[in-house]
Amino acid sequence: MQLAKKTIVVTGAGSGIGQQLSLQLLQRGANVAGIDINAATLDETGRLASSAPGEFKGFQADITDPNKVNSLPAEVLAHFGTVDGIINNAGIIQPFRRVLDLTIEDINRVMAVNFYGTLYLTKAFLPLLLARPEAHIANVSSMGGFLPVPGQTLYGAAKAAVKLFTEGLYAELKDTHVKVTVVFPGAVATNIMQNSGLNVPKADTAGASEFKPISPREAAGQILRAIEKDQFRVVIGRDARAMDKLYRLNPKYAADLIQRKMRSLLG
Repeated sequence: MQLAKKTIVVTGAGSGIGQQLSLQLLQRGANVAGIDINAATLDETGRLASSAPGEFKGFQADITDPNKVNSLPAEVLAHFGTVDGIINNAGIIQPFRRVLDLTIEDINRVMAVNFYGTLYLTKAFLPLLLARPEAHIANVSSMGGFLPVPGQTLYGAAKAAVKLFTEGLYAELKDTHVKVTVVFPGAVATNIMQNSGLNVPKADTAGASEFKPISPREAAGQILRAIEKDQFRVVIGRDARAMDKLYRLNPKYAADLIQRKMRSLLG
């Protein structure tokens, strides 16, 4: 997909990877409809975007509200006239607790933002995408969507649902002009913990210094290059690529390795 002059919807556009996706899309000459629940951070993205070739328009919305989400296509069309792609990037992690210790409210929130928000946005915009000569859907899953992380079991379940949802979309849309990409980032240096309302202690990562978090800028660049190449799947970060290979080779060994690295977070 050539991104210049396209209109792309980006969720979580106020910070982290979503902000970088927005800015880099604009630098490529695309227009961006940025969606975020936080109006202040959306305004910041708009300020940073002011000198870019493309146009940025922020839309404050809670993606867990299906009624609000269903109103967004008309709002975006009213401003830009077309929609050529969506990048479902918004996400939160769960409190670092065992499943037994999570509240139903914790569980519902992490599923609502990570999975249902992605589902609602896709359902709302898909009819518009199908009407375009070329279009793209990119959904951000996680390394935790294929690898079990203790203390993030429900987050992983939500991201695994995003994985299979996206792969199912790919199969359903294969004979259309809508291309589909599923994204698996590893550790990225974002403020996802703060955005999730959490203050999380550091895990015991001795021996893992080779796997440093990558920057949101680098992650966003890899996502956009995958969209331009119509890639089915992109794994981002040395940690995610290494664990992807290890999990394919020996799932139990990979699960045990992560358990040893992360168990200090559970007490």
